Amino acid sequence: MAYAPAMPPATPDARPRPVLRFAPSPNGRLHLGHAYSALLNARLAERMGGRFLLRIEDIDTTRCTDALTEAMLEDLRWLGLRWEEPVRRQSQHWEDYRAAAQTLRQHGLLYPCFCSRSYIAARSEGTDPDGAPLYPGTCRALPEAEAQARIAQGEPHAWRLHMARAMAVATGPLVYTRLHLPEMTEEPVPCHPARWGDAVLVRKETPTSYHLSVVVDDALQGITHIVRGADLEAATDVHVLLQTLLGLPTPYYHHHPLLTDEAGEKLSKSRGSKALSDVRRCGTALQDVQSVLRALLPW
Repeated sequence: MAYAPAMPPATPDARPRPVLRFAPSPNGRLHLGHAYSALLNARLAERMGGRFLLRIEDIDTTRCTDALTEAMLEDLRWLGLRWEEPVRRQSQHWEDYRAAAQTLRQHGLLYPCFCSRSYIAARSEGTDPDGAPLYPGTCRALPEAEAQARIAQGEPHAWRLHMARAMAVATGPLVYTRLHLPEMTEEPVPCHPARWGDAVLVRKETPTSYHLSVVVDDALQGITHIVRGADLEAATDVHVLLQTLLGLPTPYYHHHPLLTDEAGEKLSKSRGSKALSDVRRCGTALQDVQSVLRALLPW
């Protein structure tokens, strides 16, 4: 395809210098699960002689605020983490995502969807790996003239990936390399993006989505190793497909176990898990927090 982002310069070595990133969303306060993931990325980058980047994934401009971003940075500095500057903030790079979406549209791989969430939920016959209702395909067969007329009238719409077409034009096997820690061994893993159905790649309220922006950013920043929570492992299916369609490199992936609370539930912002800032306010020493987190690392 014609999409060609400005890639970072290659190194003269056979393999580029490893580049890892921690990419939180400032839509709430960081908890110990975030701290563990950030520390794991930083420690792995150090062990591999690589670089450690921080990226702010703030495409949700309603919930992601400057105040939460600054609080997040303060928490990470308190943990003793350091990263390269400047920090990439997704909300400052809409044009990068628009360009990628336009490439997919030009190849007939995106279509506008005017359906509401309630409409989809009432007609869906299954769920995606995240548990959301699978799209029933209502707008997939809309005549182009009708779709363009509704867009011209200002009707809100998202842009969905035409999964059947995408799978048909994707060349080569859809596979990524899983990195096992602490052994640093590699394992090829097949992807199954069709289980996501016609995923949204451009939201109604913003010119991108998590899937699209993270793939574009990882390529633009030259990320070679993606280390993130196990809750995002299934999303790798869509990411590898998009990397294939857009002609972008596929990094190595490692999905680490999630930290859980006393009830065995994963730590999360939505469940109100104790924030790092609360841990600090309780007088917990930095050395104690670092000791707990380091004990969980694979080395």
